[in-house]
Amino acid sequence: MTAHNAVGEQAKHRSLDSNTAPDMLIKGDIIIGTIAGEEARQATDREHALDFFQALRLYPTAVGWSIFFSLGIIMTAFDPQLLGNLYATPAFQRDFGYLYNGAYIVSAPWQTGLSMGSPIGQVVGAFFAAYPMEWYGRKKTFGVCVVLTAGLIFIQFFARSLSVLLVGELLGGLVLGTYATIAPTYASEVCPVALRGVLTSYVNLCFVIGQLIANGIIAGTSTLDTHWAYSAPFAAQWIWPVVILIGWPFAPESPWWLVRRGRVEDAEHALRRLASEAVDVKPTLAMIIETDRLEQELEAGSTYWDCFKTSNLRRTEIAVGVYSIQVISGIYLVGYATYFFELAGLPTTKAFDMSVGFLALGFVGTCISWILLIRFGRRVIYNTGLAVLIVLLLIIGILDCIPNYSDLDGVKWAQSSLMLIWNFCYDLSVGPVCFVILCEVSATKVRSKTIAVATATQAMLGIVMTIAIPYMINPDQANLRGKIGFFFGGLSAIGLCWAFFRVPETSGRTYEELDIMFSRGVRTRQFKDYHIE
Repeated sequence: MTAHNAVGEQAKHRSLDSNTAPDMLIKGDIIIGTIAGEEARQATDREHALDFFQALRLYPTAVGWSIFFSLGIIMTAFDPQLLGNLYATPAFQRDFGYLYNGAYIVSAPWQTGLSMGSPIGQVVGAFFAAYPMEWYGRKKTFGVCVVLTAGLIFIQFFARSLSVLLVGELLGGLVLGTYATIAPTYASEVCPVALRGVLTSYVNLCFVIGQLIANGIIAGTSTLDTHWAYSAPFAAQWIWPVVILIGWPFAPESPWWLVRRGRVEDAEHALRRLASEAVDVKPTLAMIIETDRLEQELEAGSTYWDCFKTSNLRRTEIAVGVYSIQVISGIYLVGYATYFFELAGLPTTKAFDMSVGFLALGFVGTCISWILLIRFGRRVIYNTGLAVLIVLLLIIGILDCIPNYSDLDGVKWAQSSLMLIWNFCYDLSVGPVCFVILCEVSATKVRSKTIAVATATQAMLGIVMTIAIPYMINPDQANLRGKIGFFFGGLSAIGLCWAFFRVPETSGRTYEELDIMFSRGVRTRQFKDYHIE
């Protein structure tokens, strides 16, 4: 055994036998001392001392592999965005729709059925992914899911009827739903505290990138008069599996998962691959072992049922809440952006142009959010952003109530422009910060399962919205147009009331510190300034 491995083994044994640590400090029933050795304390101090740019220089490969695993999110976002835009594509409307008032449209029931692939897939896929992620690791689960995605794209590509396309969307969605659990879990486990906020919020940027690419491709193919207007965009999905499968064999496994499996030597090797040569990984390994030991003592558990036990219930509630607010604040309107702009009265070409600008602003917003996360943390950005979204949604609804709306081009453009501002503000706050909070509040032993529960809950709400939105905005149904802003604005107000009292500030805390704070029942507004001896 090498010297490094011997240190890892010694740290592991010290973590398993608290009687060997006479210098431990006990507060209540929580051991917060240095059972895992001086290395664990050293790692915690180093985590607090690192700023963003120092961490970036010391952990460049951790950043790279986190970004790599998030490529799956681009595929997850691409498919439903593509489908939502196809409803506004003339060739798709003609081949899959029916005549209504002299124009082809895809009926609301079929829109609902086709759009079900993404939310149903997230419900089933999120729960499914958590098991192989714990049994076989993050890396193997990711690789298998990418291969399955590549195979299922064939069904969508060759579909020439709504029923075949429906099968392709549902099966594809089951696999695409797994990436929403894999990517944030991996990102949160390979990077230091200083990078955690940016890399976990990068998941949101991948959603925006996937949506933006889908809109750009559809904008380019929508003018075609053949089946290639929709077949070509489906074929474009094969690009990502090819890119991922080329790099996948070289990816390191999560060191947190390896420690929980008792593979301490492999965990140390993974840490070395994730950091630069200037970093001594032994203290980090000791901290991981100590955090795992503490969660065993707190009975954090490792099953879905453990997510709802007293030790984890509050953490699960916060994770579910912040993810669900994404839905009730109107994020599912993004998939209908082009269609919404058409219904608002814009010409088809202008509607596609607006939808590309819509997502481009979202891209910029997410990038700016990284600066805000470093400067202001999580809680303030999340609550302030949600409040702004409420105001924008209500203004959009009010504009739709202006008499003779259909004859006023200025009002149509104002309403569409406010939708662009809404998406910018969403991707500046609620969108990316949700993923940061989601990863940070979850106990490490049940992180994948907590994220799965939150993802599934969010997706179940998404199913409700997927059913409801076509009926609310379609011209042959409720035809609410911008009045839908009242609906989402009201739901968002309820979400803001909950978030103010329940979402804590988790910025700058190690996972061990968060374990201790949640176990002590620290009040929400005390998290930011709470001192752990």
